[in-house]
Amino acid sequence: MGNSKSGAMSKEILDELKMNTKFTEMELVQWYENFKRQCPSERITKEEFQEIYSKFFPDSDAQTYSQHVFRSFDTNADGTLDFKEYIIALHMTSTGKTTTMKLEWAFGLFDVDKNGYITKSEVKEICTAIFRMIPKDEICKLPSDENTVDKRTEKLWKFFKKSEKDRVTESEFIQGVLANEAALRLIQYQPLK
Repeated sequence: MGNSKSGAMSKEILDELKMNTKFTEMELVQWYENFKRQCPSERITKEEFQEIYSKFFPDSDAQTYSQHVFRSFDTNADGTLDFKEYIIALHMTSTGKTTTMKLEWAFGLFDVDKNGYITKSEVKEICTAIFRMIPKDEICKLPSDENTVDKRTEKLWKFFKKSEKDRVTESEFIQGVLANEAALRLIQYQPLK
């Protein structure tokens, strides 16, 4: 099933992860061994994921956002993340160059009902979750046109050039975000350094 380098990880999964992430074979094997130690069932529940995720944002309320992140990576909708889903989540949410693949993931995050479109209410739902992650002392430092959930939602929605009741497709989302640096900043939370 697996190979001698990866223990129980199948060669197919290893090859797929090497091809689709920035991680090397050695890193993936180490991640897998650690994953098996931490999760003997080889699955992470939503609650476990939320606990792990909240450690990255100790001064924030990351619970709602982590639920959306979990939903976006639980590709088979079984309520858990397996190793492959977990590694893809790590790769997609790690800092670095914005790629189309990351924006495709971000679209899936904003597409709360998974119908293939984003509505303004879905944008507001994710903006609310992002806003909860921003520490109170950072909120006062935000530009005045994005220092509330409603203002942030309005500003982001305008980048897509849609009316209140319109929907945004994945390609429109990606083009809208790539065309404007501010939109890219608005779809995520980066703690102030």
